[in-house]
Amino acid sequence: MTITFITGANKGLGRETARRLVDLGHTVLLGARDPDLGQRAAAAVGARFVRIDVTDDASVAAAAADVAAHEGRVDVLVNNAGVHGPFGDPTTLTGADALGVLDVNLAGVVRATTAFLPLLRRSPDPVIVNVSSGMGSLAHTHDPSRPESSVVAPLYTASKAALTMLTTQYAKALPDIRVNAADPGYTATDLNGHSGPQTVTEGTDAVVGLATEGPGAGSGRFVDRAGEIAWS
Repeated sequence: MTITFITGANKGLGRETARRLVDLGHTVLLGARDPDLGQRAAAAVGARFVRIDVTDDASVAAAAADVAAHEGRVDVLVNNAGVHGPFGDPTTLTGADALGVLDVNLAGVVRATTAFLPLLRRSPDPVIVNVSSGMGSLAHTHDPSRPESSVVAPLYTASKAALTMLTTQYAKALPDIRVNAADPGYTATDLNGHSGPQTVTEGTDAVVGLATEGPGAGSGRFVDRAGEIAWS
């Protein structure tokens, strides 16, 4: 039985990833900050709720300890928790704005990964999936034919560019673990006011694909629902 932990999974892409992986036979641990929302989401999809706030070291450590006590290992860690931060005119941005976004989208991934590494190393085929975005791609955001090029989201884009680079570094440093990044694409979620043309099911195709690959699949890749894309 594959044991999968997903952060930020009480709604949107995280919840849909949880639902799909439960349907595929995974034991899913649904991580969320809010106990009420997390418990309701877990009950709805057939997962077990584990409270985790990726911005809080103690909360992340407690979540890992909870899983160690109950399941004993993690086969797949999906770092999904994310925030968008301020959109539009960057002239009023503050350092606190930047730190707030990076605390979730980048430092949160570091916290969760470090805390769950001992549990991942108990797996015969450990996997980390970082939910990144084409919004962090220089090529995508400079291509006028793509929707990423028309959005001004300075902190979100910067955080996702950093996350894709972080993914490559983990992939190099952890040869015993498959570490890849997923680009969900422009998906209708609370993050964008449900403006995306993709459904959450379509938006989770890349995440679910990376979470269900067999042993021997590559590490250090950036993947969307159509397949592998260039790091750029």
